[in-house]
Parts: sequence; C-alpha cells; structure tokens
Amino acid sequence: MTAPQDVLAQLYATLLERKQADPKSSYVASLYAKGLDSILKKVGEEATETVIAAKGADRGALIRELADLWFHSLVLMAAKDITPAEVGAELAGRMGRSGLDEKAARTR
Repeated sequence: MTAPQDVLAQLYATLLERKQADPKSSYVASLYAKGLDSILKKVGEEATETVIAAKGADRGALIRELADLWFHSLVLMAAKDITPAEVGAELAGRMGRSGLDEKAARTR
C-alpha cells in the first residue's frame, strides 16, 4: 500500500501537470480553465457533501466524500501554488500547542 503522504505528493504533482493540459482532455484542466470561482465552488460543494455524509451512518460514503474534499482542496492548493509541504509545516507548527492558544496567536 502506498503511504498517504506519497499519494498526496503524487496527486499534487499530477494536478500541477494538469495546469498545462487541454481542458477538453482533463477534468482538472477544465476546472483550471474555468477559473478560481469554479474551483472554490467545488471545494464548497465537497465540504457540504462531507458534512451531510458525516451525519449519516455510511462510513464508506464519508470516506469517499472526504477524499473528494481533499482532492478539490489539493486542486485549489495547486491553483494558488501552495504545496502540501507548506500546509504540513503549518500543521506541524501547531502540534503540541493548545488549539485555543494557537488560534489566539494567529496574525490577521
């Protein structure tokens, strides 16, 4: 089985490649071609579907919706040139800290 971090890295690399692809040949390329609003709409839709699935009893449905949410979040990250390593570093910096303290310390 491929390690989760390897899956994310491989997927992110593919998403970057899709920036140059023909929108008629790739779903992701078509999202990039439609622009940021279309990508944001998909992230929002997937977030809502994840919440709905979480309210249900079907664990598999929740896993699938979480995968869709992660996927579209990675599409957004690639569109904005934010790497998984950057997000990972942000999360790592929060480890060992109270969530309340971390949130209060954020700069706006």
